[in-house]
Amino acid sequence: MLKLYGIKNCDSVRKARKYLDAHHIDYEFIDFRESPVSEETIRKWLEKTDLKTLLNTRGTTYRVLKLKEKNLTDEEKIGQLAKENMLIKRPVLVLDEQVIIGYNESEYLEKLHP
Repeated sequence: MLKLYGIKNCDSVRKARKYLDAHHIDYEFIDFRESPVSEETIRKWLEKTDLKTLLNTRGTTYRVLKLKEKNLTDEEKIGQLAKENMLIKRPVLVLDEQVIIGYNESEYLEKLHP
């Protein structure tokens, strides 16, 4: 079953949920705040996407933690993603072997309706 990760009050997550509901696509919603994502899960996602895409460098958490100035290695960035899930770009949509980061309607149309 398709899994959608994010937080309830995120606009992009709301758009993704609205899209899935409108197209009658069943999914399980996992809220980062209620069920934090493990480093193991993040590493599985990184087999299908890259760290630059997954790490939300435009969010408040990134700025508050001053990660830009810290010059972290990729391993340290992965550790930070696991420690602070709000650093993960939202939503994360996982279906079988696909991982789609962020909400893009044309990408959803292409990948969810082959």
